[in-house]
Amino acid sequence: MQAKLSTMFQSLQVRNYRLFASGQLIKLIGVWMMFIAQDWLVLELSDDSATALGVVTALQFTPVLLLTLLSGRLADRYDKRMLLFVANAFWTVLALGMAALVITDLVQLWHVFAFAALLGTANAVETPVRQAFVSELVGTPLLPNALSLNAATFNSARIVGPAVAGLAIAAFDVGPVFLVTALSSIAPLVNVIRMRPAELHREALLPRDERASAKVIDGLRYVRRRPDLLLPMVMISVIATSLFNFQLTLAALAKTVFDTGAASFGLFSSALAVGALAGALAGTGRRSRPSVWLVLGAAVACATFGTLVGLAPAYWLVVALLLPTGFFMVFFAQAANQRIQLGTDAAFRGRVMALWVLVFLGTNPVGAPVIGWVAETYGAGASIWIGGLVSLATALLALTWQLRRDGARLRFRVLPMPRFYVVSSPDC
Repeated sequence: MQAKLSTMFQSLQVRNYRLFASGQLIKLIGVWMMFIAQDWLVLELSDDSATALGVVTALQFTPVLLLTLLSGRLADRYDKRMLLFVANAFWTVLALGMAALVITDLVQLWHVFAFAALLGTANAVETPVRQAFVSELVGTPLLPNALSLNAATFNSARIVGPAVAGLAIAAFDVGPVFLVTALSSIAPLVNVIRMRPAELHREALLPRDERASAKVIDGLRYVRRRPDLLLPMVMISVIATSLFNFQLTLAALAKTVFDTGAASFGLFSSALAVGALAGALAGTGRRSRPSVWLVLGAAVACATFGTLVGLAPAYWLVVALLLPTGFFMVFFAQAANQRIQLGTDAAFRGRVMALWVLVFLGTNPVGAPVIGWVAETYGAGASIWIGGLVSLATALLALTWQLRRDGARLRFRVLPMPRFYVVSSPDC
């Protein structure tokens, strides 16, 4: 067990990565608290409008759609460590301003809309830079482990943040939650300053003069020529748009279908996050690039359980189904992320990860209002199971395409243990 744990958390032995992960954990707990408080505040200010929730989500991700590819270019040209500091500093100022509005009871719905858009601007710069920066913190051999620990950090915060936020909103209202969020965002600023630049892994990067010529279009052409990168990009764009809107759909499901309070809404989010944390930790032992079959299988499982969540008739059954849904959601997303990062040359990593962030998060301005409208018109459950069916169809089409491309077949074995497996065609 000790050896297993040592392998699971191996990247934490690297000082720079340890500072990075701890700062992110503190900040992300506050961020998830803020997400819950923001959604609850929107419902209060808009008379329980799921459409208003969709608008907030869309505004939060629109800058990702518009600016992320440019941020990837910045990541390939300039010092990622300093870019992270600037983006996080901007985020801290925004959080302090929003906390002041909420605590003084001056907040209006348009303030939340504006805050969401500005927050999205900070995330549009920070997220692709942070994704690409991980390889400089630990180097290629530890990159799969570090990426899995990143997901574990994110989902640990996703467990703690909503649970604490639900209780805090019930006890103190939303104002103190926004203040805690603002204070927690200081941690990554301090830890970025404490990092040792000399210990960063930058050997694979091009010289500074050559990096200055990095263009967005070159990154797009690079991915277009690589079917092994393009397939997970396409899959994540559709599945993230149609199914990964749980921040919006679970709030509507809790309040409009099961008529629960903030604490019970937090339980939905926490159940999803517990499964997601297990999915993230399941990938920490990986030391090589995930196969395309692993990515496809995880996508099918994620879509299947997501569909079942939307169809579940009872509160307790939703909670139970959110556990495997969260597991396969993160297992799929993380396997796809690792397949892309470990298959990308260092010179293009910033722009490729910017494209990943764009298709993962930047599609929300399109999907969130539609999902919100479906939830308000046909019910929150329908918005989830419809998205699940769209995701399942996408995963099965991708699986069929890959089988034909490789000349392989899918088989099912009952003994000694039931499982699907892929066999190559004799002519392949």
